[in-house]
Amino acid sequence: MVYIRDKPKYVDVDVDFKPLPKYGHLSEMTPEFLAAEPAIKAAYDQLWALPDFPAIRQAAGDADAVMPPGGPDRYREVTTELLHFPTRDGQLLELKVYKSPNVVPDATLVYRMHGGGHVVGRHEVDGAENVYAATNPNIVVISVDYRLAPEFPFPIPVYDCYDGLLWCKKNAKTLGINPEKIIVAGSSAGANRAAVLAIMARDDGITGIIGQILHFPAVCHPKFFPRDKYEFGSYIQNADNCVLSAVRLEAFLDAYNPDPEPDHRHSPLLAASHADLPPALIQCAGIDILRDETFAYAEALKSAGVEVELYGYKGVPHCFPAVIPTHPSTPVFYKRYNDFLKKHATSSSQDK
Repeated sequence: MVYIRDKPKYVDVDVDFKPLPKYGHLSEMTPEFLAAEPAIKAAYDQLWALPDFPAIRQAAGDADAVMPPGGPDRYREVTTELLHFPTRDGQLLELKVYKSPNVVPDATLVYRMHGGGHVVGRHEVDGAENVYAATNPNIVVISVDYRLAPEFPFPIPVYDCYDGLLWCKKNAKTLGINPEKIIVAGSSAGANRAAVLAIMARDDGITGIIGQILHFPAVCHPKFFPRDKYEFGSYIQNADNCVLSAVRLEAFLDAYNPDPEPDHRHSPLLAASHADLPPALIQCAGIDILRDETFAYAEALKSAGVEVELYGYKGVPHCFPAVIPTHPSTPVFYKRYNDFLKKHATSSSQDK
C-alpha cells in the first residue's frame, strides 16, 4: 500500500489543541456529512489500501462525472472533444474541450486544471464544474491532462499546465476563444496550479488572464506556512478527516515535491507580491485541513488590492460538492461559481 506516516511530519498535532477564534467554528459537522461519513471513509480507505499511486489512478479511472440533482444534462447541453498539444520537452499531452452546442465566437476560455493531490486524476475529477461552466454559451472550457507525480515531480506538472495555456492562446482562433479573456480555474491541487499560473503569467507579461477560480485550494506547503502571520488551526483541527487527512496530504506532497524549498510555484502564498493579479473566486470547506491557508491566501490577495469573493462552507469536507452532491450547500456552491462566470465571461459580440 502507499506509504503513510503514523503522524504528520510538518505540523505538530500532538498538542492540547483548541479551535482557533477566526475559523475554528467551521469544523462543526453538518448532519448530512455525519450520515455520509462512514461510506465516504470506506471508499477512500479502499483506494488508499492499493499498492501505489498508479494503482489508485487505474482504480479511480476517468468516468464522466455524475451531475448533482438539478444539474445540467451534460449529454444534451455540452459537447466534448479531445485535442493534444506539445510541451516544452516535446511530450504530447491531452486537452479535453467542453462547450455548448450554441457557443458563440470568441468565447471566454476557462482553462481548467484538475484536482487529485498532484498524483491522480484526469479531466473528470472536476467534470461537474467543467460541465456547469460549459453550459454558458460565452465559455469554452479546456481541461489539461498534465503529467503526474511521482513519475513527474514538481515543477514538471506546473510547466505542463503553463505550456497548455500558452498553446491555447496561440491557437485561439481555431479554438473559438478570445486570447485576452481567460479564467484559470481548478479545485484542490488544480486550484494550486490556477493560483500559480496567474502569478507566472503576471510575472512573464502574459496578458489576458481576467479571473481565477480557486476551489479548496492548496496554496502553501505546511513546512513553510507563515504561522506568525495567519491563523493555522485547520491542519490540526481537521487532521483526521476522512476525505483528506494530514498524513494523506503529506503523502501527496512528498510524492510531488520530495525535497521542498520555499517557492511560489508550489506555494503561491509565498509569492513576493500578490499585486496585479486577476479577480478571484475562492470557495473552501470548514472541515478541511486546507481551510485556513485558503483564508490566508484570500487575505493576501485582498491586502494587495485584488478583488476577492470568498465563501467558506461550515461543516463539510474537502471538495464536498463531488463527495456529497446531495448536500444542501452544493447548489449554493455551484450558483456562486456560475454567477462569477457570468460576471466575468463574455464574448466579443457582447462587448460591441
